[in-house]
Amino acid sequence: MRAIRITEFGGPEVLRLVEDEPEPTPPPGMELLEIDAAGINYADTHQAEDTYLAPATLPMIPGAEAVGRLPDGRRVVALLAGGGYAERAAVAPAVAFDVPGGVSDGAALALVLQGTTAWHLLRTSARMAPGESVVVLAAAGGVGTLAIQLARRFGAGRIIAAASTEEKRQLATELGADVAIDSRTEDLKGALEEANGGKVDIVLEMVGGTTTDQSIAALAPFGRCVVYGMASRQAPSLVDPRQLIGRSRGVIGFWLAHAMRDPARHLAGPMSELLELTLAGHLQPVVGGTYPLSEAATAHRDLRERRTVGKLVLDPRG
Repeated sequence: MRAIRITEFGGPEVLRLVEDEPEPTPPPGMELLEIDAAGINYADTHQAEDTYLAPATLPMIPGAEAVGRLPDGRRVVALLAGGGYAERAAVAPAVAFDVPGGVSDGAALALVLQGTTAWHLLRTSARMAPGESVVVLAAAGGVGTLAIQLARRFGAGRIIAAASTEEKRQLATELGADVAIDSRTEDLKGALEEANGGKVDIVLEMVGGTTTDQSIAALAPFGRCVVYGMASRQAPSLVDPRQLIGRSRGVIGFWLAHAMRDPARHLAGPMSELLELTLAGHLQPVVGGTYPLSEAATAHRDLRERRTVGKLVLDPRG
């Protein structure tokens, strides 16, 4: 089958198309998925260079999600342990979710990983209460575009988006943010406090470095900064517990891999809710582009250079 094979760690250049990849043989309890489309995530760029939370093993086929057909004909979107950048992949039934006819492949891919991440950031980690202010950094990305809409749906008092271009900031306000600021500002803390008229309750953060530092500094008493990535590849300053005590603020980490350990408890409910909201028109997943399989490296370059918005999709037939 056709697939993207990685045989050495590095940047986008290590993603190579092969035409003779052996078809996966699902182990007992798993099934073979005929892939119609695969999702592309920022985490994939970390995995390619082996800087992700979970160490990678070579050779590998990247890809953590795909939508397609099971042998019985069911159309599902599934979370994968890898192998999505291909024509077929092995899937576990517990993390394969039926896709209603009114939901597109791109929308389904946006929901299964980035949508459930946004849901858990707000519901599980931040435990957002109605009326609280919510800051969404990387607001035009796959998680950000959904987090804005969900925060509005869950009753946020004020939503502040941060993005790097005017076009991205406009998208964020169209999706429901009350205000959008330039994420490239040197004084992010000051910009957040000005946009909110004071310190903020919740920050959803995935940039790292000084962005994390300033996000924590902008928190009000009882505020929470939920960290779910490090796109800059720069570590923030170490957090001194005394600084947290002094303002009754918290820093919380989130990784969807832990929800995948008990999908019946942590994924089935959120996915059902997200699909229902999408079908009803209350949630609009943003699909920012579809790339042929042969251009997977281009997709990674575009992601790393912040040229994309929303969910990126990979077409295995291209």
